[in-house]
Amino acid sequence: QVVFALNQTLLQQESLRAGSFQIPYTTEDLIKHYNCGDLSSIIFNHDTSQVPNFINATLPAHERITAQEIDRYFRQELIYKRNERMGRRVKDLLEEHPDKSFFFAFGAGHFMGNNTVIDVLRREGYEVEHTPAGQAI
Repeated sequence: QVVFALNQTLLQQESLRAGSFQIPYTTEDLIKHYNCGDLSSIIFNHDTSQVPNFINATLPAHERITAQEIDRYFRQELIYKRNERMGRRVKDLLEEHPDKSFFFAFGAGHFMGNNTVIDVLRREGYEVEHTPAGQAI
C-alpha cells in the first residue's frame, strides 16, 4: 500500500506538471473562502481535499480497492483523529479554566469535510462563531 500510494502521488504530481491534471480549486480559492468564513463552500466539504486522491476510474479493479483502503485510512488517521484530538484539547482547556477567555486559531485543514474541529466542539455542546479578519474580539 505504501508503494502504491507513493507511485500514485508521483503520477499525480507528474500529471500536474504536464498540465494533464488540474486541481478543482487553487490555494488562493481556499484562502479566500477561509478568510471570509465561508466554511460551507464546496472546497471545505470534501474529506479528501487534504490527502492525495488515489481513486480514479483508470485503475484496474484490484488497484481501485487498494486506493479505497488507503483513502479510508488517511481520512481516519490524518483527518478525523487529528480533529478529535484538537477538539478535545480545546474542550479540556475550556473546562479546566472556566474563568478564563481563550482565542483559538486553526489552519484551514481543520475545517474541511466531515468531523471538523467545529463539529467535535458542537457535539460537546459548544457554540462556535467565526470572527472575520479585522473584527474586534
